[in-house]
Amino acid sequence: MRGRYVGGDRIRRPSGILRPAIASLALLLSPAAAFCASAAAPAPDGWSGKGQAGGVTSQGNTQSTTFNAVLDLALVAGPWKHALHLDGLYGRNAGITSSERWGSRWQSDYTFRPAVYAFGILRYERDLFSGFDYQASAAAGVGYRILDTDRVKLSVQAGPGFRREQPQTLSKDAAGAVIARSLGTPMNSAILSAGIDYSQVLTATTTLSDKLLTESGGGNTLVTNALALAVKVSTHLALSVGYNLQNNSSPPPGLKKLDSNETVNLVYSF
Repeated sequence: MRGRYVGGDRIRRPSGILRPAIASLALLLSPAAAFCASAAAPAPDGWSGKGQAGGVTSQGNTQSTTFNAVLDLALVAGPWKHALHLDGLYGRNAGITSSERWGSRWQSDYTFRPAVYAFGILRYERDLFSGFDYQASAAAGVGYRILDTDRVKLSVQAGPGFRREQPQTLSKDAAGAVIARSLGTPMNSAILSAGIDYSQVLTATTTLSDKLLTESGGGNTLVTNALALAVKVSTHLALSVGYNLQNNSSPPPGLKKLDSNETVNLVYSF
């Protein structure tokens, strides 16, 4: 796994936020994706899921360790679908912890028409280097499946919600290690939550996916995006390369907006 995560020193390139969406939409709008796919069969009831992990350690002139892991579980029961997402990222560089993030998300969908569903979503994230000790939110709304075929799936959803954030200011020494954390006043705000979930089967063994989530409100807009290309090596195993980003439009003073990392992971589906 090769990772790049910058907590206290992020990159000011707003155009980077659009790269995953543009790449996905370019493929989505191709005639093959839109017209050559057959209708998908309904998902069978029961549990399914996948776990993925990757890590790399470097020794010599530089010493660094980076590790990431993701677990996705889903339960389908008639018109209901429940999905749990857990992720973690940890990195050290030259003996200094440079990234540490743990997140969770739960979403329940109820399909009341073939292409229309109601959803409720809960999200909690603790990030020691984003400028927010934690960000927690709850939202509910309506989603629409624009495409739902064997080859291409695209859904959008949006609804109102509530978010609580705990800002923090980081103090660092000359080597860049965090030596103190000062918590600010917690912020509560109404938000608009919106998401896009896209996947496309490119070949018999290759799948492209992109998941975008935004929460806008209270003076801060959070954007997270996960773009991945997975190649199967067996029935249950795959190799995945991904590009992930998180952007807070108004982080605390001294911290930049964008965090990003690239991953190469081993994926196990069940």
